[in-house]
Amino acid sequence: MNIRAAIGQDSHRFLPDGQGECILAGVRFAGTPGFLANSDGDVLLHAVTNAVSGITGRNILGTVADEMCASGIKDSREYLKAALADLHAMKMRPVHLSVSIEGARPKILPKVDAMKQSLAEIMGMEIRDIGITATTGEGLTDFGRGLGVSVFCILTAGDEI
Repeated sequence: MNIRAAIGQDSHRFLPDGQGECILAGVRFAGTPGFLANSDGDVLLHAVTNAVSGITGRNILGTVADEMCASGIKDSREYLKAALADLHAMKMRPVHLSVSIEGARPKILPKVDAMKQSLAEIMGMEIRDIGITATTGEGLTDFGRGLGVSVFCILTAGDEI
């Protein structure tokens, strides 16, 4: 069996309060501003997209996503789907995803199940194979002070069955 793993990371600063809409893993968080980005700014989906790119060797965020965004595609789920198409072309599929979020806001715990469900649907995975944790990092970084969100993840992929 062929198994590969990759780390994905991304971070975004928040827009001023009252501007935009905070979206993480395709889930909306009311009462939290959106992210400074040319897309919807879904930093979690961007980190996962980067992890998939780490396995396939083709970067989606950057030129590909910029071209998609310029053509009006600002939904980060579409960037992840493009990366997953490359993974499937390699006859591989995601088998486990572990996500670590750093930020003081929004509160992640109330929406962890919805986030896992969204990721499972996008990625063709079982919810039980997705882990999401969150921390404020004791306020030691700008993320922990509420100025934005940082996400790291590890994606494991294996042969398609």
